[in-house]
Amino acid sequence: MKAVGSLGCVVRWFKNVPAPRWLPNLTAGLPGTAGTPLGVAAVLEAVLPSGWMNRRGTRHLGSCLAPWLSLSLLWALAGCDSGFGKQAACHLDSMGFKVFASVLDLQSAGAKELRQRCSPSLTLLQMDLTKPEDIRKAQQLVQPQTASAGLWGLVNNAGFDDTIADAELSPLCKFRTCMDVNFFGTLELTKALLPLLRSARGRIVTVSSPAGDMPYPCLAAYGASKAALTLLMDTFRSELEPWGVKVSVILPGYFKTGTSCNPAYWHEKKEQLLASLPADLLQAYGEEYIHEINKQFVKFMKTANEDLSLVVNSITDALISASPAARYYPGAGMWLIYFIHHYLPSIIRDLFLKAFFINQKLPRAAGDTRTNGWVIGPSPCPVPQ
Repeated sequence: MKAVGSLGCVVRWFKNVPAPRWLPNLTAGLPGTAGTPLGVAAVLEAVLPSGWMNRRGTRHLGSCLAPWLSLSLLWALAGCDSGFGKQAACHLDSMGFKVFASVLDLQSAGAKELRQRCSPSLTLLQMDLTKPEDIRKAQQLVQPQTASAGLWGLVNNAGFDDTIADAELSPLCKFRTCMDVNFFGTLELTKALLPLLRSARGRIVTVSSPAGDMPYPCLAAYGASKAALTLLMDTFRSELEPWGVKVSVILPGYFKTGTSCNPAYWHEKKEQLLASLPADLLQAYGEEYIHEINKQFVKFMKTANEDLSLVVNSITDALISASPAARYYPGAGMWLIYFIHHYLPSIIRDLFLKAFFINQKLPRAAGDTRTNGWVIGPSPCPVPQ
């Protein structure tokens, strides 16, 4: 089982310091900004809609700007040394943010790369999302630095799956592991930081998955945990609205992150699954069935997008936009998938998912029952004699 880490990013802007490197992009074209080294307060007053700060209350957004705005982002993911976590840490650091990035191993290659690529203000932390004591340590570290203004943003990016198989073939322990990482770890981290988020009227941004919205073949354990996560965040969005906390869910397409596109990794997991299955279950499905779905999955993941900027940009927008979306769908073709999911019959959606993701072949025993007179699905019409 892969351990799970967390990434934290903390931003501190002082009101009277010059604007960070990225602010010229935000102020381009605004009247009265050409050639002016604006401070953050002036930029936000220019960019945000008129009256936004007054509606939110000067105690909340205003106090974050005077004397400083504190923005903290904590990520929960399978190691911050790769994927969305590493790219987001680098991106936010380049925007002038002070980043606290947690990794499973402070001496890993990914951790060393973060030290090399990012500014000296980036701080690496060791954290395992599945360990409550690590979450408490992170809370104790963040709280003193955000005591006066609260926590502006929490970004949950937990994602774990190491089983590609039908639900019946997936060991029960795999369902528990996915829930522990993708759901319970995120829930515990979010609840631990909610007092600080409420104080700042901040943001919660969670990276979930389309597999939590629709039945992707062979992703039952992962999809069930992401479905629970998405519903949890939708509930938080409703319940935290009176506190001024905005909650967004990001549902990315198919991106190359960590070991997700490593054929050797999935071959190893396939062999472990085969070795763990009861003899009668393996006989019913057949080894060739499991080999085939693994082959199709590896082939599909070769088409994954290596450019993670779409997801990173969605995360950034959810954090700094005056009106963040409730849901983001970064990735090619996501609009088509969700159109089919919402507006066409479920049988068409299921056929579509099998056509472009995994199309399971007939299990061995299911084929045998057909030859013994059993038919799966509608009976064929009789042929006239």
